[in-house]
Amino acid sequence: MTLNLLFFTIIIKANKTSLEEAIHQENIKKIHEENFKKTLQYRQML
Repeated sequence: MTLNLLFFTIIIKANKTSLEEAIHQENIKKIHEENFKKTLQYRQML
């Protein structure tokens, strides 16, 4: 009789973002929202 045991270790690290990265992500979000609004306007015209 064999007993096989598996052990998993899960390590979760908090991601620390720099100020530049936070500003970059915010700019990306703004651009994405603008493009989304433009596509909605374009679809309404059709």
